[in-house]
Amino acid sequence: MKNYLSLIKFSHTIFALPFALIGFFLAITERHNTIPWKLFFLVLLCMVFARSAAMAFNRYIDRDIDKQNPRTVSREIPAGIIKANNALLFVLLNCGCFWLTTWFINPICFGLAPIALLIILGYSYTKRFTFLCHFVLGLGLSLAPIGAYLAVTGEFALIPILYSGAVLLWVAGFDIIYALQDIEFDKGLKLHSVPVAIGRGKALQLSSFLHLLCAILIALACYTLLLRYDNFGWLLILGTVIFIALLFYQHRIIKPDDLSKVNIAFFTTNGIASLILGTLLILDVYL
Repeated sequence: MKNYLSLIKFSHTIFALPFALIGFFLAITERHNTIPWKLFFLVLLCMVFARSAAMAFNRYIDRDIDKQNPRTVSREIPAGIIKANNALLFVLLNCGCFWLTTWFINPICFGLAPIALLIILGYSYTKRFTFLCHFVLGLGLSLAPIGAYLAVTGEFALIPILYSGAVLLWVAGFDIIYALQDIEFDKGLKLHSVPVAIGRGKALQLSSFLHLLCAILIALACYTLLLRYDNFGWLLILGTVIFIALLFYQHRIIKPDDLSKVNIAFFTTNGIASLILGTLLILDVYL
C-alpha cells in the first residue's frame, strides 16, 4: 500500500481536492440546507479514483523515459518496486471504480465520466508530440470543481466554471516551472514542453502571465460570489488574497539560472495556496 501511495504521489491530491470541495460546497449553498454526506463521500471517492488512475497511468506510460532520467530513475516502476503490469492493473481498477461511483451520483456524471478519463489519461501521451502538454494537465485538474458541482446540481454554472478556468491556468503555469528541471533531458529525447520550445526565460514569463490570468479569474469568482450570496464575506476575500499572493511569491523565488527552489514553488507554495482558499471559502459558507 505504501508503494502504491508513493506511485501515485497521493499527497499531491491537495492540489485539486480543495477545488473539488469548493465546487461541492458552492452547490450545497444553492440546493441543500444540510450536507448530503453520502454524496460528499461519493465525490471524494471519484477524486481519489480518478487521480490514482491518472498518476499511475502516467508512471506506466513513462516508465522507459523515467528509467533514463536521473531525477526519476528511483520511481517505483523503473526501480522494480512495482511491476509495470501490476501498475496497469491498478489503473484499470481505479478507472472502473471511478465510473461505477459516478453511476451512484447522477446520470450526467455517469455519462461524462468516460470523457473525463480520456482527458486525464490522455495527458500522459501529450509531451511526445506537443508543448501544450501543460495545458492538458491543467484541463484534467480543472474538471474537479465543475465535476463536484455537477454531482450536486446536475447543471453547469458560471462560478464553478470560473474556478475551473483558474485551475487550468494555475496548473499549467506551475507545471511549466516544474518542467524547467528536465529541459536538457527532454531535448535529448525529443520530448515536448514549453521550456524546450521557448527557453527558460520566456517559459517563466509565460508561466507568470498564466498565473496573472488565473489571479484575475479567482478574483472575478470571488467578486461574483460576494454579489450573489449574502453568506460570503471576509474569509472568502482573505482566502482569495492569500492564494493570489502565493501565486506571485513562487515567481519571486524561481530564476532561469537558479532552480534550487522549484520544489518549494511547485509542492509547498501551491499546496498551501489551494488548501487555504478551499478551507476559508467553506468556512465562510458555514460561519
